[in-house]
Amino acid sequence: MFDLTMIAIGSSIGSGIFLTPGYVAKALPSPVWILAVWFVGGVMALCGALTYAELGAMMPRAGGVYVFLSEAYGGLTGFLYGWAYFLVVNTGALAALAVGFSTYLGALFSLSPSGMTAAAVLGILFVTAVNVLGVKSGGIFSDVFTLLKLAGIAMILVVGFGWGSHGTIDLLTPLTTGTRGLTSGITIAFVSVLWSYGGWQHATFTAAEARNPQTTVPRALIIGASVVTLAYLLTNVAYMYLLPVGTMGNSACVASDAIVPVLGQTGGKIISLAIFISMFGTTGIYTLTAPRIYFAMANDGVFFKRVSEVHPRFHTPVFSIVIQSAWAITLIFLWGTYEKLISYVVFADWIFFALAALSIFVFRRRNPQVVRPYKTLGYPFTPLLFILLASLFVVYTLIEKPVESGAGLLFLGLGVPVYYFWKRRSTPSTSLRDVPS
Repeated sequence: MFDLTMIAIGSSIGSGIFLTPGYVAKALPSPVWILAVWFVGGVMALCGALTYAELGAMMPRAGGVYVFLSEAYGGLTGFLYGWAYFLVVNTGALAALAVGFSTYLGALFSLSPSGMTAAAVLGILFVTAVNVLGVKSGGIFSDVFTLLKLAGIAMILVVGFGWGSHGTIDLLTPLTTGTRGLTSGITIAFVSVLWSYGGWQHATFTAAEARNPQTTVPRALIIGASVVTLAYLLTNVAYMYLLPVGTMGNSACVASDAIVPVLGQTGGKIISLAIFISMFGTTGIYTLTAPRIYFAMANDGVFFKRVSEVHPRFHTPVFSIVIQSAWAITLIFLWGTYEKLISYVVFADWIFFALAALSIFVFRRRNPQVVRPYKTLGYPFTPLLFILLASLFVVYTLIEKPVESGAGLLFLGLGVPVYYFWKRRSTPSTSLRDVPS
C-alpha cells in the first residue's frame, strides 16, 4: 500500500505546484479566489479518488481507467482513452517533464542547450531501465523520489510560515480579471490547478501487480488525494506569506522567487534541485504506470501484439514501456516542449475522468450482485459532484479555449478509424481477467 500511495502522491506532485501558482495568481489576483480554486480542485481530486476507489477495488486489473471505460461503454471508449494517453497525454507529459528537469539541471550545472537535450533523453532512458527491471525497482524509485519532493515542499512551508508574514495576504483585495471577465479567469486558473492535481489515478494502473489490491488500491487513492490537497493548500498559503499576489502573478517560477529573498542564491539552488527531483521522480512514475494501459489494449487486440508480452524474468511489460519512452523521446526532438498542448491535453484527459466516474452508476445498475470490497463514501453525491465539476470544466474550456479544445476533439476523432483498423486485423490474445500479476 505504501508503494501505491507514493505512486498516487508522486504522480500528482510534479512541476505543477512549483510553477502553476503564478498562472493562477495572474488569472485570479485575489488570495480568496486563489485558495478557492485550489480548494475546489482538491475537492474534485478527493471525490474522484473516492469514486475510483470502488472501481479499482472491484476491477483490480492492469490498465485501471482503461478497464473501467472498456467494461462500461465498450472497447472504442477504452481505446480512445489509451490512444490519447499514448500519443499525447502521458508521452507528452513525459517529454515536457524531461525538458523541464533538464532545464533545471542545466541551471544548476551550466549545461548547453544540446547538453540539456542529452540530459532529457538520458533521464528517460534511465527511468525506462529502472522500470524494465521490475515493478519493485520502479516502486522503490517512486517511493524515494516522492519522499524527496515532499521534502522540497516541506522546505517551502518551513520558510513560508517561519520567515514569511501573513501581512502579505489581503483577503479584501478586490478581484480584477481583465477584459475577458471572471469566467475566463476561472477557466484559465482551473487548467493550471487540474493539471497540478491530475495523477492520483495512476495508482489504479498497476493494480494487477499489487498485493491485496481490493484493499490497498482504495486506501492509496484516498490517502494520496488527501495528502496532495493538503500539501497544495498549505504551499499556496506559504507562497502568499512570502510574495504579494501581484508578484506571484508575474513570476515564471514562484518557488524560486519566493525562496531567494529569504535564503539567497543558495536557497534558490536548493529549491531548483527540489524541482528537478520532483520532475524527474514524476517522469519515473509515469514510465512505470501508463504502460499497463497499452498492455491491456494489446490484450484486447487493439494495439501491437508485442505490447502484451511480459518479460519472463522481470515480469514487466517491457515492450510497452520501451515504445512509450521511444515516443516521448521523439516528441522531445520534434517539439522540445509540450507547453502549447497543455490546455487540450487537460481538456481531453478530464473528459475521460468524468466518463470513468460516471461508470460507477453503470456498474451499480448492471452488476448489482458483484462483490465490492470498497463502496464509495457519500454515494451517489460524491461521484455526482465530481462528474458535475469535471463536466463544467470541460464545457468552459471548450468555450474559452476553442482552438486547443477543438484540436483535442479532432485528435480523439482520428482514433475512431484507427480502432476499427486494429479490430479488423487482430483478435484479443487474452482476457483482461488473465493479466499477469
